[in-house]
Amino acid sequence: MSTPGTRDTLTRRDGAPIRALVVDDEATLAELLSTALRYEGWQVEHALTGNAALRLAKSFDPDVILLDVMLPDMSGLDVLRRIRARDPLVPVLFLTAKDAVEDRIAGLTAGGDDYVTKPFSLEEVVARLRALLRRVGAVSEREEATLTVGDLRMDEDSHEVWRGEDEIRLTATEFELLRYFMRNPRRVLSKAQILDRVWQYDFGGQANIVELYVSYLRRKIDAGRAPMIHTLRGVGYVLKPAEGAEAP
Repeated sequence: MSTPGTRDTLTRRDGAPIRALVVDDEATLAELLSTALRYEGWQVEHALTGNAALRLAKSFDPDVILLDVMLPDMSGLDVLRRIRARDPLVPVLFLTAKDAVEDRIAGLTAGGDDYVTKPFSLEEVVARLRALLRRVGAVSEREEATLTVGDLRMDEDSHEVWRGEDEIRLTATEFELLRYFMRNPRRVLSKAQILDRVWQYDFGGQANIVELYVSYLRRKIDAGRAPMIHTLRGVGYVLKPAEGAEAP
């Protein structure tokens, strides 16, 4: 299990969420990366092709771009050159399945700011993106606020959780799982996404641990109350405010 070591949230200079564009033709990977960045409180769009990336770069105006070198319709290097012609300052982190020196040099020469080689950890990607944003001075930092979903509240610094006026005591793993849910309210999270973010496991053979810990959370969060944690059979789990529940 991973316990995040930072408690700071990056925002744009105007206080708005960071806007990140994820470009990768592997739909599952693109969604995992997008979920990890949303966990950071960022706004995220993702594209599966170079042409879609160019359209989003113009309409979404991202603060940072995560760009795969190998795309089905054009090279990520070509995508970067076209983006750089319009926005020469937006930081770009390249994703590559190749580890050859010439590929890394080509990416950096084309204007990329940094690169990671597949396979990589989500934590490494997030750390690299945060470093790029700090390097270009595009962000401000603040202490994370208390997370609130309906009448459920979490203090990330003190690790205290309340449902209404009742304090709920959680283990470290239960806390990390609930934190992930509360940073993605009303969003369906698959077992694979939960495993990768909370436990950092590969997908195979470990999904039962997600079911087990979701059941633990339900006993503490939902017992005797209107339910907040819901199962979408065959899809995943979603946390949303209980009907009629108001935040105190």
